[in-house]
Order: sequence, then C-alpha cells, then structure tokens
Amino acid sequence: MKEKETSPTKSNGNHFFSNGLRQKVDQLMDILWAGGVNNPMDSIEQLSYLIFLRLLSERDDIMASIDKKYHRVFSGKWARYAWGNFVTLTGDELFNSIRDAIENFHDLPGLSETGKLLYNRATLKIYDRPTLRATIQAIHKLDLIPHDGVDIKGDMYEYLLSKLSQSGTNGQFRTPRHIIDLIVTLVNPQPGKRICDPACGTAGFLIASYNHIRKQHTKPSDLARGIADGSLLKPAHWRFMEEHAFTGYDNDANMVKIAILNLYLHQLEKARIELHNPLTTTKGGQYPGQQFDVILANPPFAGRIQKESILADIGLETRDTELLFLKWFMDHLAENGRAGVIVPNGVLFGSSKADKKIRELLLTTCDLQAVIALPSGIFKPYSGVGTAIFVFEKGKQTESVWFYELTADSMSLDDKRSPIEANDIPDIIAKWPNREEGPNSFNVSIGRLKENGWQLMIGRYKPIRVETVHYDPPVKILKEIIGIEKQIAERADKLMKELGSE
Repeated sequence: MKEKETSPTKSNGNHFFSNGLRQKVDQLMDILWAGGVNNPMDSIEQLSYLIFLRLLSERDDIMASIDKKYHRVFSGKWARYAWGNFVTLTGDELFNSIRDAIENFHDLPGLSETGKLLYNRATLKIYDRPTLRATIQAIHKLDLIPHDGVDIKGDMYEYLLSKLSQSGTNGQFRTPRHIIDLIVTLVNPQPGKRICDPACGTAGFLIASYNHIRKQHTKPSDLARGIADGSLLKPAHWRFMEEHAFTGYDNDANMVKIAILNLYLHQLEKARIELHNPLTTTKGGQYPGQQFDVILANPPFAGRIQKESILADIGLETRDTELLFLKWFMDHLAENGRAGVIVPNGVLFGSSKADKKIRELLLTTCDLQAVIALPSGIFKPYSGVGTAIFVFEKGKQTESVWFYELTADSMSLDDKRSPIEANDIPDIIAKWPNREEGPNSFNVSIGRLKENGWQLMIGRYKPIRVETVHYDPPVKILKEIIGIEKQIAERADKLMKELGSE
C-alpha cells in the first residue's frame, strides 16, 4: 500500500515542504548512518555531490528537449556520467562509476565556476556498495518537481542542513533561521544592492535576503497562498540578483561547498562564493577592496589570529576575531550601506584599547541604530555565549541607539530548544520602524553613551521603572481589621454556645 503523503507544512522560505519529503530526507540520512557514513558533515557533503549531479543531468535533458541547437553537457566522454546511467548499476561497477564522476566533475565543460569549486578535491566516501546503491535509489525517487509554482528543492536542502544543528556537529555555522530572518527584516535589503556575508557558513543570510526581496515584491494575493515568487520585480533586478547581488566568503572548504549547493538550489547558481579568510587575505584581481551595500553576518567568536597573519589595512591592534570582523564590516560597507551582525557580549563592554576604539569608531562613523540583546541560550546546544545584534548604517554619526532586550524567541533556552509560546520577535518588528519604547526597549542618546566610555551593554542604561502603589487610608484599613475581628469573635461565641448545648 502506498504511503499516504501528509499535509504540507509551511517553511521559512514561504514555500511548502511536505512531511512526506521530510521523511524521505530522514531516511537518506539513516541509510548513510547505517552504512558507515555517520558524520553528519560527511553525509551532507556526499548527498550534495549526488543531488547536484542528478539536477544537472535533468536540466541537461530538459534543455535538449526544448532547444534542438543546445549542446548537451553530458555528451562525448562525459555521457557516461549522466545520472540515468547510475540508477541501474550495482556493486563495484556503481562505486567506480560514481567515484570517477565525482573526482572528475570539476573538469566538466560548461560547468560554472561555483560548480567547479563544489567538486574541487571531491571524493566518494560511501564505500559500502549496497549503501551506495540504496542512496542512489533514494535520491532518484525524491520528487523535486515544482508544484503550484513552488520549487521545494531549496527547502529540502535547508531541512537537510538543519541536521547539522540537531547533531551539534559544526553547529557554530548554523545561526537559528528565525534569528537570521529577524536581522534581515531589520536591515531590509532591496533589489539592486550588493549583499555580502564574509563568514557565510551554509549561506543562510544570503538566501534569507533573497527570500526577503522576493517576498517584498510579490502580489499580496500570492503571499496569502504561501507563494513569494517576486513577480513584481523587474527583469533587470532579477538579472542583478542572479549574477551580482550575493557574495559569500568562508575559510572552511566544506562550508563553501555546502553554501554553493544551497544557493544553487535556490536559483542562485551564479552567486559568488569563495574559500577566503577576509581577515588574513587581500582580495586581488577583479574585486580588490570591494564595498557592499548590505553586510549580514554571524562571524566566529572567541578566536585569536596570529598577529603576523592579520591584514595591516584593518588597522586595529588586536588578535580577537570578533573585533577584527566588526572593523572589516565598517571598512567594507559602502556609503549609506547597512549592516546587521551578531557580536558576543564582550564587544559591548570590553575595556581593552581595541574594544574602546572599535565602539567609538562604530558610534562616530556609523549610525548604530539598534542593539538587541539576545539571551545566552539562543545558540544552544553547542554554545551558551551571550550575544547581541548590531544594526548600523555607514556615513553619519550616531545620534541615538535603540536598545531592546529579547528574552524569548519562541524556543526554550535549554539544550533541547523546544517550541514555546513566548516570543518577543513580533514585538521587535512592530516597534522597529518608530523605535518605540516599552518594557523591553528604550533609546539612549549619543551624549550619554560617550559619558559611559561608549559602552553598549543594555543593563547600564535600562530605565528603572518605579510603579506607584496606592494604599487605602489607615483609618479605612483599621476599620476593616476591627470588622474582621468582630466577625471572628461572633463566630467563636456561636461555636462555644453550640458546644455547651451538647
């Protein structure tokens, strides 16, 4: 009997991703685990290679069917690497064929530069032959065809990447999706803007920006049906988004590969993703010293770089990555550019010369619009560090900073991070346009910040709210007490009479 597909569930990307497909993704991970590929990072890397191979083969077939002049990618000596050839193979023949494809794919004619980077130094790690065949068959059965104008491939991969957080493996690269969406909403990236994440991990900020722009330019009637297709965007905006808008760097080769496929599955195959450490390596060639209109990031915390490795033009006497990245953000924002970044609490109150200098620079060369304090459990189970969100704009001095103390984010703050009802995020978004004050929010002038050595911890400035308590006059209270005593005496007298009569 065919398994019944459960009702679709809405994803953060405004798409629908069925529970049935979730189960199939879970089964894929279980197949690999049972077959000896039990590191989630390795599992996702291997699935990335195979899913990309299937999708590229299918696109090759589609293009050939609609354009007779189209020159197939999988032709000549490359024809044997088309996905359909692997579905019927077994044993060593399957293993050798897949291994050859993965290890040689970086030379495939017509493959984009990002596609070549995906397969750079790639190798097959699924050694158990039955496991490899089961994996190929499971991927082949995945229904990745768009339905009702919705392409679920990207949502599927996002769900796959969530396994990194659940396992705690490389979790530092996985900023919670709802926190990413909050930051993107506050920064509000627009069409035609150059957007960068210099510590991009799995490219979550870039994809959230893409989804945000599409959502903001979709007909309200389509949004009501759960579709955010960006139908109101102009062709020039689409071209810019697909070819120039998104740049991501990461110094981990595995993360770069995952980011590439994640972007590819979200129709951003031409996004510029590079293996690069912006703190230690200068960009040469076509993009030396490039500035960006939007920077969104959650860079590594608590790291210390060797002094001789740090780029001299950063101009900050420190080895702390959180301070170096913040200076990089400021240096690489274009005039009137906007940033939304996560920093550890130490940046808010650190007393070293570098800490004080970076805060003064931030407040005097940029408009620091918001400091949103996050609870320490927000990155559990893999980190308990206290953090805050900075939202700032380059080009003018800060006049006032809006502080907000987020105490609940719809998830429990323990290691399980289970869903709960309490959630301050809607309140932040509602108050943000006018920087409204409330129980969790208030504004602080630049003068007061300067008086306090540019310190930015929320506790130093949080207003002490005194509630006036009104008491009844003493005479009224005394009368009430006498009345109560009289009632007690009457009840006692009555009770004694009843006992005497017995």
